[in-house]
Amino acid sequence: MTTIDFRHEAEGLFDEMVRVRRDLHRHPELGFQETRTAGIVATTLNELGLEVRAGVGQTGVVGLLEGDRPGPTVLLRFDMDALPIQEESDHGYVSLNPGVMHACGHDGHVAMGLALARLFAARRAEMAGVIKFLFQPAEEGLGGALAVIADGALEEPRPDVALAMHLWSPVSLGQARVVDGPAMAASSVFTITVEGKVGHGAAPHLCTDPILAAAQIVVALQSIVSRNTDPHESVVLSIGAFSAGTTFNVIPERAVLKGTVRSYDTPSHRRVYRRLLEMATHTASAYGCRATMETVAIVAAVVNDPKPTAVVRAAAGRVLGEGNILEHRTMAAEDMGFILQEIPGCYFFIGCSDGNTTSYPHHHPRFDFDERAMIDGVAVMAGAAARYVLNGNSRAAVDDPGAWVAADRANGR
Repeated sequence: MTTIDFRHEAEGLFDEMVRVRRDLHRHPELGFQETRTAGIVATTLNELGLEVRAGVGQTGVVGLLEGDRPGPTVLLRFDMDALPIQEESDHGYVSLNPGVMHACGHDGHVAMGLALARLFAARRAEMAGVIKFLFQPAEEGLGGALAVIADGALEEPRPDVALAMHLWSPVSLGQARVVDGPAMAASSVFTITVEGKVGHGAAPHLCTDPILAAAQIVVALQSIVSRNTDPHESVVLSIGAFSAGTTFNVIPERAVLKGTVRSYDTPSHRRVYRRLLEMATHTASAYGCRATMETVAIVAAVVNDPKPTAVVRAAAGRVLGEGNILEHRTMAAEDMGFILQEIPGCYFFIGCSDGNTTSYPHHHPRFDFDERAMIDGVAVMAGAAARYVLNGNSRAAVDDPGAWVAADRANGR
């Protein structure tokens, strides 16, 4: 395989990426409402000569780039949706849509996806295989991955491997995080309703107080992770909402708790929910109340397959230097996990913090990222995808990536 300087090519696409990213940032769209964004994506892919299918999973876009020779199919996935957050930044490309902003970097993901389409479209004659570009709607907890899967995004052709990345503000510019196995957690939400007996605050002995019972449940639940979970397992249980009553002098009839459970594996998740229900019902009963629980699974864990992860790690090492590629796991969640349940692949993180103005966390109203990170992201993903579709023995990259990784190192590439 001829060594290609993908970083140099990504640098040549930087100005266009910035233009696209800032335009999308000014015009953010919530999940399943990304009509303007999807229109820009579809138009660009059509202009590049890809076979385009719009309206996938409502507002998603799939673009097929077929090489001149047969080979593997590689899925490159990019999410498009913004968040219901009022932006508080003062830069020149602030959101023009009140109450909506790109606070997670998806505008950058779309810009990088289009740059990659441009980069590989120029090399179609060299390609052996297919790159399937998936611009996915509604990643932010709305089921976008499931919607595009149900609408056939993983079929005709079915990918051999799937790659995705996320700009990541906890990581410095010039670094990447790549890990085998679990990379992001499965996430689910629960609602506990505690029912008591309403009455006047002046006569609590004539009431059954659901607030007191719910408060004790909150305290009791904290022991699930510390006393019912193996210390070697990663589990997070958080209560995010506690609501009860409407006035100061009435003990209400009910109190409601809402929270989330996050873990990397199904047995841990089930164990936590079993103890959650036991503690809620028995604690409520001890205070004369009744507790019921409803649960909703949000996303599966993002679990990376070792073979494509080796491809990504090698590509990232060539672009950024092996010393800048570290392992990383987070209890944050992402619906790419549903795609990786179907297709072996790798989800990785590209550092985008300059240590100053672009260090706000994701989903913060002042979130922003160092746009130079888009160069890193495009170069790394291009290098990884090239191993499948620009390699002289592309099938070997799917089946045994370790062999050519070792050969690259031996040859100083």
